[in-house]
Amino acid sequence: MIIKKAELAAIAVRANGYPNDDMPEIAFAGRSNVGKSSLLNLLTGRRRLAKVSGNPGKTRTINFYLINDEFRIVDLPGYGYAKISKSVTENWGEMVETYLKGRKRLVLVVLLADIRHKPSEQDIQLFEWLRHYELNTLVVATKADKISRGATAGNLRIIRESLGLSPSETVIPVSALKRTGVEELLAAIESVAR
Repeated sequence: MIIKKAELAAIAVRANGYPNDDMPEIAFAGRSNVGKSSLLNLLTGRRRLAKVSGNPGKTRTINFYLINDEFRIVDLPGYGYAKISKSVTENWGEMVETYLKGRKRLVLVVLLADIRHKPSEQDIQLFEWLRHYELNTLVVATKADKISRGATAGNLRIIRESLGLSPSETVIPVSALKRTGVEELLAAIESVAR
């Protein structure tokens, strides 16, 4: 798949702000500072489509990006950043849960995990929640350029074990910096977006 067109279609904090049509949606979820914005910019070929910040936790809305006039990528707010107030974090959780539970057009959730670290309790809770609600989920291990090739297999194994993935479930290691894993991720998106 080649993404030729990507544009911001809507910004929402409540369901009444979501786009209202039958277009399929692929949601990206993960901790603050997991590299979500960088990955979205790489996938879409747009340097500043999703705002990349040195301060994690900047995305406080659900952002809908129209891709090739065929489907949407949905950028969900990150979680787990310690400097964000607890009340704001709780509002985010409610906002994200409302989207994930009620969105009939949602065809895939891409859960991002930093390949350098064992998944956090929040990563594991979100994955188990997605599984409980039977949402189609793909795990992507970001920042693959930050570890050696020799360490990659072991770190992927830790992610798989922590999340309780079966041997048939895929984890795609990606690097926005080195542009690796992107074709595999785009192929996975294409398989559900049409």
